[in-house]
Amino acid sequence: MLAVILALLLVLVLFGAGFALKALWWVAVVVFVFWLLGFVIRGAHPSGGRRRWYRW
Repeated sequence: MLAVILALLLVLVLFGAGFALKALWWVAVVVFVFWLLGFVIRGAHPSGGRRRWYRW
């Protein structure tokens, strides 16, 4: 009985980790798309040069 409970807990943990990793991949893809769009849509700097849309 204990082995069955441990196996079910292991399946739940692995399923939860798999779901979280899949969700993190989707978040990473969305952030990457916004990052690429930042290079395309960035505006001109008042001094004539092109400025970066991020701070670093």
